[in-house]
Amino acid sequence: MNKKILCAAMLAGLSWAQAASAQEFDDRWYLTGAVGYNMQDNDRRTEDTPFLSLGLGKFISPNWSLDGELNYQNPNFDGGVAGANDDLNWSQYGVSLDLRRHFISEGRGWNPYLLAGLGYQRSEEEYDAFPNPNSPGQRKDGNFAAKLGVGVQSTFEKRVAVRAELAYRADFDDSSFAAEAGPAQSQGYPHQQNESYFGDILASVGVVIPLGARAVAEPVAPPVAANCADLDDDGDGVNNCNDKCPGSQAGQTIGPDGCPVSVAIDLKGVNFNFDKATLRPDAIAILSEATEILKRYPDLRVEVAGHTDQCGKDGYNQGLSERRAKAVYDYLTTNGVDAGRLAGPNGYGESRPLEDLGQAFPACKSEKNRRTELNVQN
Repeated sequence: MNKKILCAAMLAGLSWAQAASAQEFDDRWYLTGAVGYNMQDNDRRTEDTPFLSLGLGKFISPNWSLDGELNYQNPNFDGGVAGANDDLNWSQYGVSLDLRRHFISEGRGWNPYLLAGLGYQRSEEEYDAFPNPNSPGQRKDGNFAAKLGVGVQSTFEKRVAVRAELAYRADFDDSSFAAEAGPAQSQGYPHQQNESYFGDILASVGVVIPLGARAVAEPVAPPVAANCADLDDDGDGVNNCNDKCPGSQAGQTIGPDGCPVSVAIDLKGVNFNFDKATLRPDAIAILSEATEILKRYPDLRVEVAGHTDQCGKDGYNQGLSERRAKAVYDYLTTNGVDAGRLAGPNGYGESRPLEDLGQAFPACKSEKNRRTELNVQN
């Protein structure tokens, strides 16, 4: 059958469609409509005829679309069929689900595609049943159908895209009366069914109408920089906006500008009466200020160190210096300074005099040497 040979040649030519890069994915639903020409299988004994189709579909990925489509055609019988005439009706309508693989290239206005579809075709056929008084007879059958094809489609850059398509449809209708009745057969004689399916060629031109406006991708805003006032990269307690020394190390004493500061706790005046370890009122005032400094810098660690003058024996002075350091240590911890921040209390006796006056009495009685110190450890 020459039309089936033509169809085979058409399918063999699918190799011209080459793979291409995908366009931006447009997933809108769209309507389709097409008009075309249905070249009927010769064995059906019907004439070639125009056809119409309507459909609904969408792209399911950048290169694949899926359409549901309705079709209708109403050809006349070929006059060579015995007993048939132009008054008898043969019509066909159906539905199909068509998958298209689009080969889309960026910047190209027309892109080829391959088509494969499955569907259902309904045939309604009248035939001359003379001498039956109910002539003409009628046959109504539905059958499975399959479709293969190629086409080209324009892009959606404009409101409507255009599609041109050539397809082969196999209609598995094995009950056609006209196909049974050859031209040489007479009315009323039994007929032999020779066809299990019919192959039609469909050539069409149609439109694709997207529904709704195309989604516009929201511009990706650059990441918003965090407010420097909310950041403290080096963890020194000073935010990045005010931190002039962003590389501070743990354990350093940090000033309000984020930079390490040298903290000196001056306990000059925390002196003791001769041979005493009792805090004097003037010493308590100085220790009160030292306590506030320690509270203001919670990372600061200090050693509590006691000293004596050079009068007396070394062993006695060592114990006296330890008692003086203990008096200051107790004052600090009693007034809210964490003992974990204090080293000691340590006594150094007369080994570290500020004034070296020797053991001569009364020159050895230097008040400056009878002291307690807070030595910063970090």
